[in-house]
Amino acid sequence: MITAHLKNLRLRSEISSNEEQVIRGLVAETRRVRADEFVVRAGEQLNSSLLLLDGWLVRSKDLPSGERQVLELHVAGDFADLHGFTLKRLDHDVIAISECTIGVVPHDRLMDISEHHPHLARVYWLATNIDAAITREMALSLGQRSALSRMAHLFCELNVRLGIVGRTSDDSFEFPLTQRELSECLGLTVVHVNRTLQELRRMGFVEAENRRIRIVDKARLEALADFDPSYLQLYRRPL
Repeated sequence: MITAHLKNLRLRSEISSNEEQVIRGLVAETRRVRADEFVVRAGEQLNSSLLLLDGWLVRSKDLPSGERQVLELHVAGDFADLHGFTLKRLDHDVIAISECTIGVVPHDRLMDISEHHPHLARVYWLATNIDAAITREMALSLGQRSALSRMAHLFCELNVRLGIVGRTSDDSFEFPLTQRELSECLGLTVVHVNRTLQELRRMGFVEAENRRIRIVDKARLEALADFDPSYLQLYRRPL
């Protein structure tokens, strides 16, 4: 169940067999959650963090009027709230957008890593830095990219992130978001999302059906998005 997470870590740093056993021992229990279920609510006291083993989660914030902004998408292998280890309370919600399997990691086990496994502590520090970089890239999309390029960028990013953990096939991947949820990611109306997706299809860049996205012309989609995956840190380095 933790294979996707190990693939994520091993892409960026060497993980010894002893460290793998420590990582496998992080999860105290697994939970199944339904689509649209709140996994963490803003402000609640936390004594564990959540490792997404399967499914899709979002981090989001709501306005008092009810409008929601998705701040980041999480896929299998991601720690959804590793930063909750130090913060103890989040200023945002974590919500399932598909049926998910989640590993519950008590904070005392993360404390043990920080005290007794310094290399792993640095590996997880890197993971939180990459997490922040993904959020910054989304902020750039919301502020400066056109509707076409921000949707293209999201599809390019997901294709890379899902590919790392073995969840793509020939540049095709599961995409369980509704158009409403996609609008909350991209800061567009549902109508604008529909028109933008249809335009990408008309241009021959993507196909979208049966809750899957297939990238038809990867080079042109990446050019439209001005996609540079360097922020995802796709190489192994000593830590």
